[in-house]
Formats: sequence, C-alpha cells, structure tokens
Amino acid sequence: MEIRADAVSVVIDGREIVHDVSLSCGPGTMTALVGPSGCGKTTLLHCLGLLQRPTSGRVLVDGTDTGGWNARARRRFWKESGAFVLQDYGVLEEESVAFNVVMKAGVFGSRVIGDQRKMKAVLELTGLTGRDEEQAAHLSGGEKQRLSIARALYKDARAVFVDEPTASLDEANRARVIHLLGDLARRGCVVIVATHDDSMMSACDVRYSLRAEEGVRTSRH
Repeated sequence: MEIRADAVSVVIDGREIVHDVSLSCGPGTMTALVGPSGCGKTTLLHCLGLLQRPTSGRVLVDGTDTGGWNARARRRFWKESGAFVLQDYGVLEEESVAFNVVMKAGVFGSRVIGDQRKMKAVLELTGLTGRDEEQAAHLSGGEKQRLSIARALYKDARAVFVDEPTASLDEANRARVIHLLGDLARRGCVVIVATHDDSMMSACDVRYSLRAEEGVRTSRH
C-alpha cells in the first residue's frame, strides 16, 4: 500500500496548520513526521490516516484520490487496512486485553471471539503473554501502547498511523515500542509516525521535517 499527500494544506480557524505538503509513504518503510510543537505533525498524520480532510490538496491510497470517499468508504479503510496507535493509547479500558486485540465479542458479550491462536501469538510478540483476560485499565502506559500495536498486528494492518508513541515511556518501553513498529514495517506495512523523539526518528527510513513557514523537507537514511 502507498499513502500519498499531494499539495495538502489544512486551515483551522483562519490559521494554516499544514502548508502545501507533498510526500509519499510506501510499503515496508517507517516515515517520521518531525518538527517543532505546533508545526502540524499530528494534523498531517490525521489527514494521511483519513481521520481529517485537508482544506486543499489530495490524499491518495494506492493512487486513488480519497477526497470523494464518504463515511462508509473511510470506515472500510479503517476496518480493513488502517490501524492507529494514538497518544491516549486508544484502548477500551473497561474491556479485556483480548477484546482490545480482536475487537469482537460473542452475542452476549461473555466471550471474546476471533482467532485465539493468533491473538495469543501477537500478545506474546508484544510482551503481553497471559494478560488476555485482564482488564486493559490495569495495564501501564507502555503496556497499553504495546496493546495498540498488538491490535495492528492481529488485523494485519497494511498502514499504521502512530502519534508520539514514545512520549511518556521509560527507556525500556521506548526501545520495545520502536522495535515493534520496525517489525510492522519489516512485514511490509506502511508505518507513519508523528514524533519528536530522536530514537524514534533514527529508527525511521524517511524523515519529513515540517516548518510552518517553509513547508516540508525530506531526508532519507
């Protein structure tokens, strides 16, 4: 899958948050969106992930302009292809770890359904072995971040959009999350990360530096 921005700009309350950004994010790569606070990293990430529509320009998925996609088409993209790892972890805290991975329950909500073997495999990969019946609220911040990544692994997401994944993590959890995101890319996924973490940036294949007054500069490793 390729995610591409073509001259994307975003104006909010009369202020241009993202200015004329063009970039391409391909399969098997990690792309870092970097820049100072307020430069529009998260806004651009949301546009690329189809959570927000740009004011002008286009976002293309595998060459298809998504500007005309209705809510149903966007939901299909999120269900079938996209996954999000957000700053607030995006987990359902009152639900079990297992439910947060497979996002499916039985008719009466009493039993999590889905591929149990695959669910347990991704929990092992993300360091959450044996935690499947535990309530997600009991997890630490780093564990919740890894749970979000486990969900992306379970659904075989083709594109993963990540917002400041290491901002509040200790060094050990930071290293583990960076490794897991790199593993997603090695599996052929498009991984796009908004970050100001030097370690996260160094792990990415491509960096797009946003400057409010200068647009985007690109560097590749």
